[in-house]
Amino acid sequence: MSTAGIYIHIPFCRSRCSYCDFATGIYEGALAESYVQALVKEILSWQDIDTPAAIDTIYFGGGTPSMLSASQIEVILEAIHTRFGIQANADVEVTIEMNPGTVTLALLHEFHRLGIDRASFGAQTFDDRELVRLGRSHTAQDTRQTFNYLREAGFDNVSFDLIAGLPGQTLEGWERNVDEALTLRPEHLSFYLLEVHEGTPLAEHIRRGMQPQPDDDQSAQMYELMLDRASSAGYEHYEISNLCLPGFESRHNTKYWTGAPYYGFGCSAHSYDGSFRRWSNERDVARYTGLIQKDASPVVERIELSKHQARAEALFLGLRMMQGVDLKRHQLQFGADPWDSHEAELARFREAGLIEYDGDLIKLTRSGTLLSNEVFSAFV
Repeated sequence: MSTAGIYIHIPFCRSRCSYCDFATGIYEGALAESYVQALVKEILSWQDIDTPAAIDTIYFGGGTPSMLSASQIEVILEAIHTRFGIQANADVEVTIEMNPGTVTLALLHEFHRLGIDRASFGAQTFDDRELVRLGRSHTAQDTRQTFNYLREAGFDNVSFDLIAGLPGQTLEGWERNVDEALTLRPEHLSFYLLEVHEGTPLAEHIRRGMQPQPDDDQSAQMYELMLDRASSAGYEHYEISNLCLPGFESRHNTKYWTGAPYYGFGCSAHSYDGSFRRWSNERDVARYTGLIQKDASPVVERIELSKHQARAEALFLGLRMMQGVDLKRHQLQFGADPWDSHEAELARFREAGLIEYDGDLIKLTRSGTLLSNEVFSAFV
C-alpha cells in the first residue's frame, strides 16, 4: 500500500465568506476547545483500518486552522503521532491553512517549532474592493504582511490561493493579481475559477442583481494568462488548478488525485482506504462533538465502490494531473483498458483536442483543462 495522508478539519473562521459552502462557522473559544478534545479522542480511538498505511503528510484544513492556539495544534499532532506511530525524525509534510491577518509572527514561530513546514493561505485577490465584495475579513496588505511573517518564521514552503472570475473583475485587474503573486514568489500557487454555489450569499447577490454574473469567457482568458505568466516565471503546471516551483508539489493533495489512502478526522472529514472504501463524518460541529463524547462513531456515510466506480474515479481524478494517466498501470490495477468502456467518448474528446496520447499516457490538453468537467462527466 502507498503511504497515506491525514486530514484534520478545523471548522472555525473569523468571518464567513460570501462564496463559501464548506462546513465552517464563526470561532468561539469554548466550542473550539471542546472540539479539539473530541478531535483528539477520535484520533486516538480510530479503528477504521486494522493496519493503516504509513503516514507521510498531515494537512490542517478548514475553516481557518490557524485560529487555534499553538498548544491546541500541539495536542492534535501528539495524538496523530501516538496513534499512527510516526517517528520524530520522519519525513512528513505538515501543512496548515490560514487566512491573512489572522496570525502573529510569534504564533507562526510556534507552529514552525511544532514541525509544521508548509503554509497555505487564501490571498484570493490583491484588490481590496474585491475582497470586500467577497466578504473577506483581510486586506491586500494583510496578505503581504502574513507572507513576510511566514518567511521570518522560517517557512520555505508557502502556497497562495487566488480566485479568477470574480464578479466585476477585469482582465487587467486579474493581471495585476498574478503579477503581484509572482513578485512575492511563493513556492506554490493554487488558482480557481469562481464557482457560485446555490445557497451562498454570493449566489443570492447575483440572483438579485446586486453583483454581476461571472463571465465564463473572460474567466478562461484569466486562466490562460495565469498559466502563461507563471510558466515564464519558472512555475510548473502540475495539476489543473495548481502550479509550483520545481519540487514543491503539494504531497498531501496529490494523494487525492492519485488514489492514495487518506484518513480524515473532524466534522465533515472524508477518508479513503486507497482501494474501494470511502467514508465521511458528521458535518455539524455540535452533533460531531456530541457523538464523540458519547463514544459513538462520527461516521455518517460509508461507500463501497464497485470495480467500475473505482476505475472511473482513477481516470477522472488521475486526469487532473497534467502528467496524465498511465494506461498500462491502469489496466494492471483494474484489469480493463479505458478504451473498452469509453471508446466513443475518448475518441470524441481526442478529436475535439481535449485529450492527447503520449506513449502509454493519456492527458488533458491546455484546452481540455478549461473543459475538464465535460471530460470527467463521461466517466461518472
